Amino acid sequence: MRTIDDLSIDGKTVLLRVDFNVPLDKHDIVTIRDDARIRAALPTIKDLLTGGARIVLVAHLGRPKGVVDDALRMAPIAQRLGELLDMPVAVADSMAQAVGDAGHRVILLENIRFDPRETDKDPLRRGELAAELSTGADVFVSDGFGVVHREQASVSDVAALLPNAAGRLVQREVEVFTTLLADPDRPYVVILGGAKVGDKLGVIGNLIARVDTLLIGGGMAYTFLAAQGFPVGDSLLDVDHLDAVRGFMQQAEERGVQILLPVDVVVADAFAPDAQTKVVSSTEIPDGWQGLDIGPKTREIFAAAIAGARTVVWNGPMGVFEMPAFAAGTRAVAEALIASDAMTVVGGGDSAAAFAELGLDSDAITHISTGGGASLEFLEGKDLPGLRVLEVTP
Repeated sequence: MRTIDDLSIDGKTVLLRVDFNVPLDKHDIVTIRDDARIRAALPTIKDLLTGGARIVLVAHLGRPKGVVDDALRMAPIAQRLGELLDMPVAVADSMAQAVGDAGHRVILLENIRFDPRETDKDPLRRGELAAELSTGADVFVSDGFGVVHREQASVSDVAALLPNAAGRLVQREVEVFTTLLADPDRPYVVILGGAKVGDKLGVIGNLIARVDTLLIGGGMAYTFLAAQGFPVGDSLLDVDHLDAVRGFMQQAEERGVQILLPVDVVVADAFAPDAQTKVVSSTEIPDGWQGLDIGPKTREIFAAAIAGARTVVWNGPMGVFEMPAFAAGTRAVAEALIASDAMTVVGGGDSAAAFAELGLDSDAITHISTGGGASLEFLEGKDLPGLRVLEVTP
């Protein structure tokens, strides 16, 4: 896979795909709640500018589903990017308008998902938009890791039409996740949480032969407990995947892989921030109660496993951390990663958001991925369209 070091960019127009899908507060004035994804693109943008390039940025915001939504326009993104770069960033409605704007070195196209062709299942329709995007551009740089698992006009199709390369962010993400699959330092611990086992089946299946220890928390833990015959009350239960979970547990036993499940959980009588709560054994969850976080003993066990590791990957919260009563498990895992001297990787999405939500410093983490879905599919060993096309010379 080529990087921007392999491109001739001096005096060239670079079409740069980024992931600026940031969380917004939509009141009278739309404001950015967290600009981490914008800041993640700065190394590539600055390197391209230093190399003498003119940049046209392509990004999406939210899910407008092919129609114009004024609340999802790119103006706030352009303003924040301009502040970070200390230079004006214009917004253009089309590639033709962007190419014709000689007054700016950095131009951001309007939300690419306003155009239904961006996500069209028909490759001919996507190809039409890709051809428009490539007109006036000399090279294409892919730096939106959060979308490389998508077959979309501005991700995979346009890369097939121009000399292309990975930006600094995509380059770093690929290096990290390749290491996790091919040559991790051991002991190698993977922490999986989140709501449903079904979302992580591919990851478990691909990693169970590679890791030393799996820590299972969050809503998915209750399917593992139920697979062993324990009652889970009103907790989340993925009945359709009980057999798959039993198969994974058998594989783990045969391979000598340790699976650590919660030994105690925080249960509530309702899914609400003010619900009545108590700590119970994970094997004795009463009827009418639901597990919403791992308990104090489990936090200690998980923290000890993390402390003894040389490589740790975390994807998925340990509980409903958005509610303070059920945030302690996710906080404990995050703090254990911060204290670790291992290679620590946080796989995007809710796990990454937890650091900001809980007021924790993420600087001690080796790598926080910008792509939740992309990081999961990489760990599953899937072929990612937005990366595959970068390996082919147009």
